[in-house]
Amino acid sequence: MASELQRTTLKRFLVMVVFSAAFAYIESAVVVYLRAIFYPDGFTFPLPNMFDFDPAQRYLLLTEIGREAATLVLILAAAYLFGRNRRQRFAYFLAIFAVWDIFYYIWLKVILDWPASIMDWDILFLIPATWASAVLYPVIVSVIMLVFAALILHRDAIANPIKAAAIDWLIFAAASAVIVLAFCTPGKHITDADYKDHFYWPLFAIGAASAIAAFSGCLLKSSQPPGSAG
Repeated sequence: MASELQRTTLKRFLVMVVFSAAFAYIESAVVVYLRAIFYPDGFTFPLPNMFDFDPAQRYLLLTEIGREAATLVLILAAAYLFGRNRRQRFAYFLAIFAVWDIFYYIWLKVILDWPASIMDWDILFLIPATWASAVLYPVIVSVIMLVFAALILHRDAIANPIKAAAIDWLIFAAASAVIVLAFCTPGKHITDADYKDHFYWPLFAIGAASAIAAFSGCLLKSSQPPGSAG
């Protein structure tokens, strides 16, 4: 039978999902407007004019970069409010970001019937440089983040928290940097005809696998009951 803490955690998690899905709709709506402004003839790769905007469009591009920064602040603030300690706040950051990202594509599919395929390409982010890839890859990252978050929160709810050592955090940071690099490398080539060739999926796979391995190690080390040997 679920404890009161487990029920409270589940309720809080469901509220987080509703919040993140609604926030994703706002993000999707903004993208609908931006595509109408920047790409009235259709949003298709390679992008013909990503770095050749007139002054008014550059102003909008800078505004969009500012909006993305504000989005990160909002996700961090929401994670702080949802979580009760650093571990939970980290988990909620992962979960909010993941649900927000997944529902972003769900809402775009509902509104624009896009993407037509999970392999359609998208501009993912603009900070600190342009990120780009097929839709599949950020969704994979989001699913991984959501699983990590759910396990962290579940283990907290049963009073057997997952703990990470300094080396684990270093591996997570390195894995994240590798994944970001995998996204930013093709971001510099989205106006080129061979843009797809600049996404190195083995590099992405190394980053994702490293994060999963590090988290699995933390999970296994934390699975022993308190006071057990070895």
